[in-house]
Amino acid sequence: MNVVRRKRLDALKVELGDRSYPIFIGENILTQSNIADYISGIQVMVVSNEPIAPLHLQALIDQLVDFQVDQVLLPDGEQFKTLASVELIFDQLLEKRHNRTSTLIALGGGVVGDMTGFAAACYQRGVNFIQIPTTLLSQVDSSVGGKTGVNHPLGKNMVGAFYQPQAVVADIGFFSTLAKREVAAGISEVVKYGLIYDADFFVWLENNMQAIVNLDSQAMTYAVRRSCEIKAQVVAEDETEQGIRAWLNLGHTFGHAIETHQGYGNWLHGEAVAAGTIMALDLSCRLGWISEELLERTKAMFKVAGLPVLPPENMTEDDFIQLMSVDKKVLEGKIRLVLIKELGRAIVTDDFDHALLKQTLAIAN
Repeated sequence: MNVVRRKRLDALKVELGDRSYPIFIGENILTQSNIADYISGIQVMVVSNEPIAPLHLQALIDQLVDFQVDQVLLPDGEQFKTLASVELIFDQLLEKRHNRTSTLIALGGGVVGDMTGFAAACYQRGVNFIQIPTTLLSQVDSSVGGKTGVNHPLGKNMVGAFYQPQAVVADIGFFSTLAKREVAAGISEVVKYGLIYDADFFVWLENNMQAIVNLDSQAMTYAVRRSCEIKAQVVAEDETEQGIRAWLNLGHTFGHAIETHQGYGNWLHGEAVAAGTIMALDLSCRLGWISEELLERTKAMFKVAGLPVLPPENMTEDDFIQLMSVDKKVLEGKIRLVLIKELGRAIVTDDFDHALLKQTLAIAN
């Protein structure tokens, strides 16, 4: 009998006590990741979407021959990140008689991962799930840390739960099938880690941005790994966002307002975050905390990646204020923003001159 020996993969670890889990990162590692080791019971529900399933679903199913494998394909796009889509997952779980030992596997980008995690948190009051993120943005951000949920017409990600996966498999080989716009959307989140936490990583990104845009394997692997290292450290320190984890929302208060105003899916999440990050840096600069040079360096990187550096021209100051007022970071009616005190260090504050905020909100007009 021939025994097929799998290469043992190195993994990062998100340290959360008995809820700790590995993040496997590498090129073409889906078939080497021993996913079966992280499945409880014999029932598996794979959740994917219509564009991703034809590309990667069969390679995943081929590894699960010892399990009852069912699947549900969701419509693609941020506009479908809704409770109605999550109900499609529940429908299949119930129709196929999945019990509380079932494991859900999210195969897709951040929308699929967020909804699958939320469904796992809710089904029979909690079942296991595994993240297999297929986009750059989901590999470096949404698949790590346990934030799950859906959008509401009045605000993004306003309904959800903190619920950690059993494992994350980040295969950078998936990027070869991504549109350039999707790659760019993920780059905005990668740059964020340098701005808020690691000045050396920011400089490395400046020097390697074109290689990342070109999907150079070595550059992309390091970018994903360092991003996940930072997020794992932050999540281990502050799982439910009571402190430093809020730094990860740099640009998001502005960006979520853009997404909601423009209609979910018209601006990709990463595109809106890029414009929002520039707005956060612009305000930080007006407050005298950072130099205009840092603002311009960040703009230059985003431009190389093909990301927007201005908010939509059709958004007014009032549009921003109204939508930012329903952001999750609002406390006691005060808008709180993640701003930069210096390269590699952020702050969450409501203590800023609102006249300067208005100047920032008007930069596209």
